[in-house]
Amino acid sequence: MPVITLTSDIGLKDYLVGAIKGQLLQLCPGCPVIDISHQVSPFNFHQAAYLCKAALPHFPAGTCHFILVNLFDSPPDHFLVASHQGNYFFCADNGLITMILDGMPEESVYLPWKSQDQKDTIQIIRRFGEAANSLQQGKPLNGLGVPATRIMVRNNLVPTISTNWMEGQVIYVDNFENVITNITREQFEQQRRGRGFRIFVMRNEYITEISGSYPDVKESDKLALFNTAGYLEIAINKGNAAGLFGLQPSTREKSQKDDFFQNRLFYQTVRIEFE
Repeated sequence: MPVITLTSDIGLKDYLVGAIKGQLLQLCPGCPVIDISHQVSPFNFHQAAYLCKAALPHFPAGTCHFILVNLFDSPPDHFLVASHQGNYFFCADNGLITMILDGMPEESVYLPWKSQDQKDTIQIIRRFGEAANSLQQGKPLNGLGVPATRIMVRNNLVPTISTNWMEGQVIYVDNFENVITNITREQFEQQRRGRGFRIFVMRNEYITEISGSYPDVKESDKLALFNTAGYLEIAINKGNAAGLFGLQPSTREKSQKDDFFQNRLFYQTVRIEFE
């Protein structure tokens, strides 16, 4: 039986995650159900994309990834089922799939939703579970719905790059309050070109080396490393980098007077200077 993964912004405070798993036990008996995270900040596409991109390469081919983030961004008349590099993705047509895959999926269909059907998370899980079962029984993806011809597209945040510096955005703070940026090892080395560097975490606080692991520095000392997902991370050995340096991911800025600022996301940056 295929593995099913769950990623959501539901949180763990109430019953809903348990109810989702209960439904899947009925709909897909024998399928392992693995949590990636249910602690995505509400409606935060960049956090969801980062967590999925970091976890998905570790799952076997044929895994069904249920991504339950911002499911009700607009009144849905369909959801997406996509196939990419041997895996299946089930999500709202809200642009998140293009962020996770850094582009369009190889194949995708609109999973239809009857107008009279109730639209809530449990009903969506039932629909996803039924579709996953159909795929497991050999039904082709294009047999689940009509081809998706105009998928909504969203773009990942990318570092700002110049000749002698680059700036990345803080996209995630983990459970240890380590700060993850959107700068990858490849981007860093390409821009560095063998030069020395200073990673500024505050105006007069910077790091000049890339560590291999946390114990490379003394307890309470700051460090920078590339995490297992390949992203630049700022940390304090057995400390709280996010709190000490005041680095946090996006906040949601709302204004009743100016539509331009409605629901815009503002990110703090980490600057690297090369010398």
